[in-house]
Amino acid sequence: MTTAVITVDRVTKNFTNPSGAQLPVLSNVSLELRDGEIVALLGKSGSGKSTLLRIIAGLVRPSAGVARYRDSEISAPNDGTAMVFQTFALLPWLTVQQNVELGLRALGVPEPERTQRTMAAIDMIGLDGFENAYPKELSGGMRQRVGFARALVVQPEVLLMDEPFSALDVLTAENLRGQLIRLWAQSDFPTRTVLMVTHNIEEAVQLADRILVLDTNPGRIKGEIRIPLEHPRDTRGRHFLNIVDQAYRMLTDTAFDGDRSIAPTPATRPLPDASVDGMGGMLDLVAADGGRADLPKLAGDLRFELDDLMPLVDAATLLGLAVTTDADLELTLDGRNFAEADIDTAKRIFARLARTNAPLVAAIDHALSSAPNHRLHDGFFLDLLRRGFTEDAARRQLRIAVDWGRYGELYEYDAGEHLLTRDPLAA
Repeated sequence: MTTAVITVDRVTKNFTNPSGAQLPVLSNVSLELRDGEIVALLGKSGSGKSTLLRIIAGLVRPSAGVARYRDSEISAPNDGTAMVFQTFALLPWLTVQQNVELGLRALGVPEPERTQRTMAAIDMIGLDGFENAYPKELSGGMRQRVGFARALVVQPEVLLMDEPFSALDVLTAENLRGQLIRLWAQSDFPTRTVLMVTHNIEEAVQLADRILVLDTNPGRIKGEIRIPLEHPRDTRGRHFLNIVDQAYRMLTDTAFDGDRSIAPTPATRPLPDASVDGMGGMLDLVAADGGRADLPKLAGDLRFELDDLMPLVDAATLLGLAVTTDADLELTLDGRNFAEADIDTAKRIFARLARTNAPLVAAIDHALSSAPNHRLHDGFFLDLLRRGFTEDAARRQLRIAVDWGRYGELYEYDAGEHLLTRDPLAA
């Protein structure tokens, strides 16, 4: 067993919402990152992946528990780590060379050494000839190469990557992933340990030695997948695809859903960010495949990543239109009927399931049925939602509930007046 470089010990992180309530983002997370390994943090949106990465980088303090670099508690920016961001985060008024040497300037490295290390990092990452170019002159892939060079030039012991390939096109991302693995395998590569956040399952299996799967609301370690495959990995091989299936099974496992004897609320069972049209399209594809589809194959056929597909899957399973079994999505009887129905029948099926299984939709429908004139301003529901969500998340939850309720003809919404209304004669 190699030495732990990073230790996260029972870390919890809460953020305070506008009403002063504590919103849990991470709960009792423990992990170790060891010398010479690549670990991927995989999870849906809202699982706290990026927050955990920032705690390790020393950019965010945990609310409880402790994160350590070697034997020292991380309580300030961690000089043993460097981060590569999703959005490149380059300063547009600086050249490639000036952007790369920023970290060395902050460390007070003398100019001759700074120049030598900067040029070596630019050469290593394949940007020779672009030293004096500005970010606006570079493609997305080249800008991300600058981001890698800027992180690696300080020779961090741990490289932290926050979805570094997600803003790139498919071919560029694949090229950079392959180059990263080839560099990491070289004995003179300055960093031996990598922790990466991703929502791309195939990317995690392609790069990592271990995958830590995070659950949501709040984020916590759901399980670990070890990947005993040599690099470079055959992404079409049977062993690779079996691990992809295992990751999908772990992500769709409902073992963490909590005590089912307690009635769910809008906060404990939030609405996935999925449109009815998106759900319907996915269910149509599954119905055309005999009513059961392999999730990895479905995602690959659609060129979807985890954050694209899983909200649709979560919405369909929350409503009872489908169930997940062994990384497959299978339509329920209601799901089959919904996929095959005419528009009016599909709306009635959806309305019945939303009232039964979507707590926020049910709460709005019930409140409107009891309110004078069956009318309420959206601020009433936003105030309630702010107790369990951030401001942005509260507004997103209400938007989804409005879309679902409109489709099921449960209630209407006047955006100009911010007014929800319900037909008193509606069933």
